[in-house]
Amino acid sequence: MTPIDLTLADGRALRVHDTGERDAAHTLLWHHGSPQTGAPLAPLLDAARERRIRLVSYARPGYGGSTPHPGRDVAAAARDVAQLADALGLGRFATMGASGGGPHALACAALLGDRVTAAACLAGLAPYDGTAGWFAGMVAPAGLRAALRGGRAARARLAATEELDEASFTAADWAALAGPWSSLGADAGAAAAAGTDGLVDDDVAFVAPWGFGVPDAEAPVLLVHGGEDRVVPPAHAERLRDALAHAELWQRPRDGHVSVLDACPSAIDWLLSPPARSSRGRSA
Repeated sequence: MTPIDLTLADGRALRVHDTGERDAAHTLLWHHGSPQTGAPLAPLLDAARERRIRLVSYARPGYGGSTPHPGRDVAAAARDVAQLADALGLGRFATMGASGGGPHALACAALLGDRVTAAACLAGLAPYDGTAGWFAGMVAPAGLRAALRGGRAARARLAATEELDEASFTAADWAALAGPWSSLGADAGAAAAAGTDGLVDDDVAFVAPWGFGVPDAEAPVLLVHGGEDRVVPPAHAERLRDALAHAELWQRPRDGHVSVLDACPSAIDWLLSPPARSSRGRSA
């Protein structure tokens, strides 16, 4: 799959990946985690192929060949996606994001109206509420705490941190990274090696006002979260569920931050045929 570099209205380049099935009945737009390059991951490509759907993903500014956009908020993703969708001739589509991609999927659900048929957020953050409780349960919150002081502090913190805190991941997470989600680990490594612009801007955006209200999302939203997530604790999913009018929460008690991605195929099926009005919870 050859990446496409789109030129946006402000002159920035946005790198896009598109499986290209223009006659597919459904299109899924994927928002990657932090850090990632935006290239579609193998399990997602497999799921899209099995369902004969069009899969589109893109690199947020500062990642994977997309021009950095310092100072962007979470809502900026919806503006970029609107231009992407116009350029690719996408009409209505479902959208899904994991980890750092989750808030950006919610931005599209809140700001793109009925163009978004449904959204899914896996292991995603809730908006920062200004309290210490927002960080509760995070094994390594130092990067997000630094981001509260702005991009310079966040960049300095990343420069001082040589290695990932392995305690952030559970045994199930490490098994997923060694097995079906090995492409995620390789892609995260490639993104990190390319620089910190994207990750810094993500972290600053997460702890600043998002530029939209989560309750503004009128499309059905699926939330999927692992009960043992040490990166984004499950309380974040509960806060999102309580803020959304039409949300369903799949709680996966034995999953961590990565292993919860095993729910992606089922989440895609949900997106292709979402309930008219979702229930408020479920264990999976």
